Amino acid sequence: MNNKIYHGGDLQDAEARFGRPDAGWLDLSTGINANAYQNTNVSESSLTQLPQNAALDTLLAAARHYYRVGESSAIAAAPGSQSVLQLLPSLLDQTDVAVIGPTYAEHAKTWSDSGHNVSIAEDIADTNSANVVALVNPNNPDGRIFGLPVLLDLARSLTARQGLLVIDEAFADTDPATSILPELRRESVLVIRSFGKFFGLPGLRLGFAAGASDLVEKLQHRLGPWSVPGPTIEIGTRALHDHAWTEGTRRALAVRCDALLRILKTAGLQSIGGTTLFQLVEDVRAPDIFTALGKAGIFVRRFPENSHWLRFGVPCSDADLERLQRALYCIKP
Repeated sequence: MNNKIYHGGDLQDAEARFGRPDAGWLDLSTGINANAYQNTNVSESSLTQLPQNAALDTLLAAARHYYRVGESSAIAAAPGSQSVLQLLPSLLDQTDVAVIGPTYAEHAKTWSDSGHNVSIAEDIADTNSANVVALVNPNNPDGRIFGLPVLLDLARSLTARQGLLVIDEAFADTDPATSILPELRRESVLVIRSFGKFFGLPGLRLGFAAGASDLVEKLQHRLGPWSVPGPTIEIGTRALHDHAWTEGTRRALAVRCDALLRILKTAGLQSIGGTTLFQLVEDVRAPDIFTALGKAGIFVRRFPENSHWLRFGVPCSDADLERLQRALYCIKP
């Protein structure tokens, strides 16, 4: 398996390819909310003291409420959801793992790197022989949603044979109804949540793992003490309690995503799926569009494994939407 995985957000790579734009970069390559949570002041003690257990407990309580984690499930905080992906495969004996794809490539890579036998399945129906099934819901990059009844049936089937269902819900904040967490009743399921994408603060490095208590406890033990910094705990707790911001942001993202879809359609580009944080386009002109946008200072997500795909993050303002519209207008059909 090729260990090189391309991620969005690498503006150093963008500048190596296209130079530094006079107007600065419009980075649409990540699927991260460009209108970040702004109440990010922190206390001096969070910087000068080790992270306090009481503060971490408060964060976990806020996360349990925000993500609607039931009493039968455990929850742990981690320094980013990627750290959960990295650690999880090492906690299980080597086994057959099915990753439903195409999806976020780190899932297959982390399981494979730990010696598991990894296969890529197109759908849940193709995972019958696997002891571990991993999927992303809503999926990245195409926004595919797996219905809760299907997921619960799969979870119970895997639980009955001592297997595990791993669900990456990194983009579920935009549509909480897609989350399996409120429905869990001690099934063998581990749900991974990302704080940074929806709240627009990936640099805080905050994620959560919730679900099967024994596995969450193993993860917490492996993470060790002080794995989440004090400033991250303060800001994360505040943001997870800020329901007015959360609801307003969901509405604003939906409006801007609709505007993005109209711009793409006007440019002759058809979205094949996405969320209100990103849209995936399939077009034979994708490599040329990627280059033309890059030269205009707009960085979008390309996919070396599928040269006809481009993913567009949702711009944060009318000005950025207009900038994208102008650049696409200059591209010949």
